[in-house]
Amino acid sequence: METNNIKTYVAVEACFTADGALLPTAVIWEDNTRYEIDRVLDVRPAASLKAGGAGLRYTVRIGRTETYLFLEETRWFVERRHVPS
Repeated sequence: METNNIKTYVAVEACFTADGALLPTAVIWEDNTRYEIDRVLDVRPAASLKAGGAGLRYTVRIGRTETYLFLEETRWFVERRHVPS
């Protein structure tokens, strides 16, 4: 079965550090479930090769899972794994 990654825009809670860096602190999913970001591991300009789009790519840890969170201009998105039916 083939999986396709699709760009999914999400709400994000974020804060500015004293030196002006923007750091996400939580992701709010479509069903309003809030996922606390335990740690931001990396931030770099990058493209989402799986879902399309580009901007700042944040590598974040939520619980035991590491994932990418993208800031594309003024909107946040994740690469959702979608299994076609």
